[in-house]
Amino acid sequence: MSSPNSPNILLIVSDDHAAPAISCYGSQINSTPNIDRIGNEGMRFNNCFCTNAICTPARGSIMTGKYSHKTGIKTLGDTLDHGKEQTVAQLLNHRGYQTAIVGKWHLGHGGNSDPGGFDYWNVFPVQGKHIEPEMIEMGQRKTFKGYSADIVTDCSLAWLQRRADDAPFFLMATYKATHDPFFPSPKHRHLYTEPIPEPLTFDDTYQNRAAAAAMSTAKVDAMHLKNHLPEPVSAHLTGDELKRWNYQCYMQNYLRCAHAIDENVGRLLDYLDDEDIAKNTLVIYSADHGFFLGDHGWYDKRFMYEESIRIPLLVRYPREIPAAGVNEQITLNVDFAPTLLDYAGVSIPADMQGESLRASLRGEVPAAWRTSMYYRYWMHLAHFNIPAHYGVRTERYKLIYYYGQALGSAGAINKETPPEWELFDLEKDPHEMNNVYADAAYVDVVAELKQELQRLRDELGDDE
Repeated sequence: MSSPNSPNILLIVSDDHAAPAISCYGSQINSTPNIDRIGNEGMRFNNCFCTNAICTPARGSIMTGKYSHKTGIKTLGDTLDHGKEQTVAQLLNHRGYQTAIVGKWHLGHGGNSDPGGFDYWNVFPVQGKHIEPEMIEMGQRKTFKGYSADIVTDCSLAWLQRRADDAPFFLMATYKATHDPFFPSPKHRHLYTEPIPEPLTFDDTYQNRAAAAAMSTAKVDAMHLKNHLPEPVSAHLTGDELKRWNYQCYMQNYLRCAHAIDENVGRLLDYLDDEDIAKNTLVIYSADHGFFLGDHGWYDKRFMYEESIRIPLLVRYPREIPAAGVNEQITLNVDFAPTLLDYAGVSIPADMQGESLRASLRGEVPAAWRTSMYYRYWMHLAHFNIPAHYGVRTERYKLIYYYGQALGSAGAINKETPPEWELFDLEKDPHEMNNVYADAAYVDVVAELKQELQRLRDELGDDE
């Protein structure tokens, strides 16, 4: 059973919420005071990354502490079988934690794909809707009135209020916002009406890059064709004017969705304060993956570029974590599950591939911590014409290999594209605008990174 010192755990995961749209990460376009509280009263991780920037695989890694190739959750069509894959919820529940998940699940429905290890679950079917969403509550479909972020919080607070006081809890509040379509709550439509500054790479022409960048159709100038925007576009807009109108409509509504998340995070934090349990509650705020906020003229994710793979990670636990901490080490979403188990006093299974962040959260520098990370996206050409690829990111460099094949992954298109390599010097080129793979000055770097890439693939067991 859990020990008397086991903390409560509140894990908040938003959808597509990029770190640059959080004010404690330096956002110049919006303010998120409630989310900021978690980082300001705990620790902010500046270099946290996902290992596969798409919803279902990223959530699979959070739940299991494993990479996609180990769980088999590589694409949006895959599911989590909790009869075969052990999850952090099952392990905590087995040790006496009261467990619940409310919001987005996106790991399958029915049988062993329903949320396993949770005493209570109430989740959106697949992607869910923002307005008056249908949810599956303990196997029963119901329609809830209101806005998705408010509903997730209402149901989370209702469960917290009826839980038992004699055992710790593990609650996952998983918001659909800020996922497309970018429909905000009606009460927030008055926010962010001023023009949003365009990113430096907004007019990227995709020169000096692999062909994959130019191939992508996740372009802001085509957003009005995807039904992702709540306002109809004027028929008189074309070309550059249309692109810029799309961007403003996109970002204003995206930030309104983010505002709803922040408001509701505040409601959860206020509950912890009102119940006098904040000091004994580990609170984590993160997202499943990053998102392009007009960077490179794109929206969406999937690519191994920084905006897509970088995720926010804010952690607060007053009993142990000093306030106002900042961490620069390479951190991954596969680290979440081992960290929660470590704090709960539960043994970390040997097959989990992540590492506990507990020592780092105390301000220590763990011995032999990773200095590189492995990434892989499997859904070859399935969405936005983005080819499958894998790569390695170190503290300075990033090497990406577009291998050009579907390799049988579900949802991928069975069409080969020419293999290509990209190398970015992140110190000199933080916006990844110049592929230096063929530059003679980087011959030794390429050799070293290919060796490191193979080492990671061998170590992690990805031999496909």
